[in-house]
Amino acid sequence: MYLDFYSFREKPFNLTPDPRFVFLSKNHKEAFAHLLYGINNRAGFISLTGEVGSGKTTVLRSLLGQLDADRYRTALIFNPCISAPELLRNINRELGIPANGTDRSSLLEALNLFLLNQNAEGRTVVLIIDEAQDLEASVLEQIRLISNLETDREKLVQIVLSGQPEFIQILDKKEMRQLGQRITVRYHLPPMDFQDTVGYIHHRLVAAGGKGGDIFSKKALKQIYGYSGGLPRLINAACDRALLCGYAKDTHTIDSRMAAIAIEDVRRNTVPLWRKKRFWFIPASAILLAFLAGGIYVNRQDLVSLLNVSQPIERKEEPPKKAPPVAVGKESFRSVTAELGKISESESAMKAFNVLAILWNVSPLPEGVNLRQSSAMENAARERTLRLYRFSGNLGALLRMNYPVVLELTLPGIPGKRFASLVDTKNNRLLVDPAIGGRNSLLSGEIENYWSGQAILLWKDYLNLSTSASRGSREEQIKRLQGLLKEAGVFNGPLTGAYDASTRSAIREFQSTVGIEQDGIAGDQTLMLLYRSLDRFDAPRLMGGRK
Repeated sequence: MYLDFYSFREKPFNLTPDPRFVFLSKNHKEAFAHLLYGINNRAGFISLTGEVGSGKTTVLRSLLGQLDADRYRTALIFNPCISAPELLRNINRELGIPANGTDRSSLLEALNLFLLNQNAEGRTVVLIIDEAQDLEASVLEQIRLISNLETDREKLVQIVLSGQPEFIQILDKKEMRQLGQRITVRYHLPPMDFQDTVGYIHHRLVAAGGKGGDIFSKKALKQIYGYSGGLPRLINAACDRALLCGYAKDTHTIDSRMAAIAIEDVRRNTVPLWRKKRFWFIPASAILLAFLAGGIYVNRQDLVSLLNVSQPIERKEEPPKKAPPVAVGKESFRSVTAELGKISESESAMKAFNVLAILWNVSPLPEGVNLRQSSAMENAARERTLRLYRFSGNLGALLRMNYPVVLELTLPGIPGKRFASLVDTKNNRLLVDPAIGGRNSLLSGEIENYWSGQAILLWKDYLNLSTSASRGSREEQIKRLQGLLKEAGVFNGPLTGAYDASTRSAIREFQSTVGIEQDGIAGDQTLMLLYRSLDRFDAPRLMGGRK
């Protein structure tokens, strides 16, 4: 709701990764240099560790963006909570190796052949595995065996293992010494110092279209640094909430008092993980003892249905496990790459955008429009009185949004991105337009073979709740927001026009019902789902048509 008030094009402190907002501090640059050194010197194994929210994934994505496709082949595994065979399948899929077999030996043989071919052509293969602290011992052993694929002179694959500090402890275990001794390049990413924290905040404000250092006072910056300890994720949370406070107070400058209020609000809505686990453990233990004492046996499904107890929702949501991707045959793979590879990235984006434009009953883009710039599609949406939302996550969360979307696709061997619109779901199948590989109806696993995890949604702000306004008219906006929350059944108070605690509580309750982060802020995603939850707004849907 504060974008236009501060003259932003988009939210400066979104948690989703976006290359335009990347800021590499001194520590991030040093981590980047270690990774590049290990890869170019063919160290074999490289480890990157750091606290949650320290920016490890930012460093990894920056690394991938710097590796020239002519000299490197890369694979990123970001959800490694899988078995050893599934890991091999995911690696082969990421490298574009056709799935000719399903057993471990055939998968390893196909990978070895691919690595030998790439080595003969002078390319370096880089495998990056994120969240390595979650890997089981058998999967770590499989990774060690992959590193055994080598010639007489050098390793065929460079493996980067990235994880939280507990990954260091795992490597120090006696049973992990074979793997630990092979990791010759290590870097632990510390939090940013105050100077880099200020630079980080300034950079994101400017990237979003703001004026940078004119918004946060020096004392406010010191408070935010003191709270966050230089961790980017906590900086984002505090700054985003502080901007909302400034908007509610009708001031363009965030002083130390507003920063303190924002930090306290963030803390109040973040329950420590140890406390959540303890509160969950007490009733769970009592129930278990009661069942054992009574000699009652129920199976797991019966127990879940009988208890029907909701687990506490953590602020930091771990990405859910993906189902193993559906194997794609060689002919299917060739047809997909041939079909999507014959058109340019801009033309592919234009075709996908026009599919959504028709669903929204607005004019499509004319032929020849250049959409290579990241802001071009956003401008096209705005010209048609629509808003654009950039999604990053898994397919399940995307489907729950229940809006037609433009999927961003990546195809090995084809430079740039390609796009397809997901327009409907029928009989457990997903309908895409234009067709992928000559087919409009695909299983979710088939889409995940090509989907990057990024998507673009169009939506309409029917009541203009996210636009700036003068103080008096802003109160009317908040009244309209409170009215929507009341229609959704989560707000029972009077329509005061004040963005107060009861309004934020109602927003958090609604966010909980739709399964998104409960930050109490009526941002774009919350407004999209709030409009969608009410029958009176005529918006296209993935399931159930227009309402």
